[in-house]
Amino acid sequence: MLHDLSQSPGISHDILAQLRNVELQSDRARFRMNLTRMGECMGYEIAKTLSYRLGVVQTPLGKASVNQLAERPVLGTILRAGLPMHSGLSRVFDQSDHAFVSACREYEDESHEHFSIGIGAVSSPSLENRTLILADPMLATGASLAQVLELLIERFGMPSEIHIAAIIASAEGVQKMLSVMPSHGHLWVGEVDAVLTDQGYIHPGLGDAGDLAFGSKMN
Repeated sequence: MLHDLSQSPGISHDILAQLRNVELQSDRARFRMNLTRMGECMGYEIAKTLSYRLGVVQTPLGKASVNQLAERPVLGTILRAGLPMHSGLSRVFDQSDHAFVSACREYEDESHEHFSIGIGAVSSPSLENRTLILADPMLATGASLAQVLELLIERFGMPSEIHIAAIIASAEGVQKMLSVMPSHGHLWVGEVDAVLTDQGYIHPGLGDAGDLAFGSKMN
């Protein structure tokens, strides 16, 4: 199921406008902060769909009936670009377990038109019958997210709920993820761009989120 935040009013529109603005992107701290804010926005939207249970807590004056999450989700992200967004989700689900996967494109030619996905370190608790929220700011071809999701399920078990969160997605990437996710999967996006270039970049997108947040790297 696709959930597109751009189709309803909210502060995420303004945050996304700042993230896309090339005149603001040179401020790395601001860029990281806005990735974090988008993570929070998406976390609150995801939280509306989760299950809650009635409980009782003691206040200084008496007992109060409260609604609490029935279970804490596992928050997963793809290093390194996903870290600020993951931080925002962590502020919403502050008692969650965490999963991390190191994955990146490994280019096979100088034009960057052909690449494979290299996966390095993987760390996760058991996902069996738990809620997984997996975040990556950019959903371009969908190759890395699809491969990471497959690996997590194979190695750590099938979650009872799966929520994939991406700030900007290509239309092609959206279709890719919808085709590979289990039937109980949810795809959350801040906005969908129609064009995916021959090099697998989203257009107009916002550039390389990892480089803008943390600096350029050697490929």
